[in-house]
Amino acid sequence: MDKIENKDILSIIDTVVKKTMTMDLTWEWPCGVAYYGICRAFELTKNQEYLAFLEDWTKCYIELGLPAWNVNTCAMGHTMLTLYKQTGEELYHDIIKSKVKYLRADALRFGDNVLQHTVSSGNDFPEQCWADTLFMAAFFLLRAGVMEKDEEIIKDALNQYYWHIEFLQNKENGLWYHGYSHVAKSHMSGIHWGRANAWAAYTMAQVKKLLSDWYLYPQCMEVECSLRDQLAALKYLQSENGLWRTILDDESSYEEVSATCGIAAAMIDNANPLHLPYVEKAAAGVLSNITEDGRVLNVSGGTAVMKDAEGYKQVPKRWIQGWGQGLALAFLVAYAELLKEKE
Repeated sequence: MDKIENKDILSIIDTVVKKTMTMDLTWEWPCGVAYYGICRAFELTKNQEYLAFLEDWTKCYIELGLPAWNVNTCAMGHTMLTLYKQTGEELYHDIIKSKVKYLRADALRFGDNVLQHTVSSGNDFPEQCWADTLFMAAFFLLRAGVMEKDEEIIKDALNQYYWHIEFLQNKENGLWYHGYSHVAKSHMSGIHWGRANAWAAYTMAQVKKLLSDWYLYPQCMEVECSLRDQLAALKYLQSENGLWRTILDDESSYEEVSATCGIAAAMIDNANPLHLPYVEKAAAGVLSNITEDGRVLNVSGGTAVMKDAEGYKQVPKRWIQGWGQGLALAFLVAYAELLKEKE
């Protein structure tokens, strides 16, 4: 890849944001991840157009009526945190508090208060934890707890990290499974799914950035070691094209861009200089999968814990997806910050 400069990345970020703004996203997890990416772009660039779009969209949706909360709809809490921080408007704060209340008091849990993954108001996946929950709920809880200076919320969030590590990380090779059934005491299909590892790596890499005194929380030491072992394993599974596969350790599975973005962003945020060659290789792979009009290519569709490896391999990857746009923006912003440091 030719040497890329920070101004080039900023231009690509703007293009991806603009394309994301054209998508008809609803108050759900695809939007939550997509708009998290726009929030990160705003934090980097201070482009008021991005913030105005998020405000207008949110206020329009409030008038239409907000959905019932579940783990997946709580992903929109990330945008509310940014809007409240930037504007101070209580309507955003009220939504944040409502989502926190739901997750803390009403959401289905099992075992040692582990959040069950839910996609509706029903009991979708009895006593199952999925790596997805870390981004949609635990990371949001941690951010909200830090903002509110509420130790109980922080401890609850870190408890989610702890148990998701315990249930989902393969301690033998450092990789993460997609899901775990507490009822069956199994990882179901037992697949090391790419995007699950991205959810885990990216959210774990944010903990030390959010908690300046992270070393005073025992669970944070678990997070640090879990992420260390995961990234050490992942670097060996990167393809020649700089991407990671939808099944990480299966070379017959396709290369997948959203997983690559989350993993590479985690490497940047974890700040281990030994990972920089893998980050640069990932940057080349990601940039080759972004069109001139800002569409992120080769992003796998929404994926439940599939029955077998073939189920994951057959998930389509030809459509634009909110999570692909959002994770790409998270990576591009982190990469722009990295390039800025080198200037």
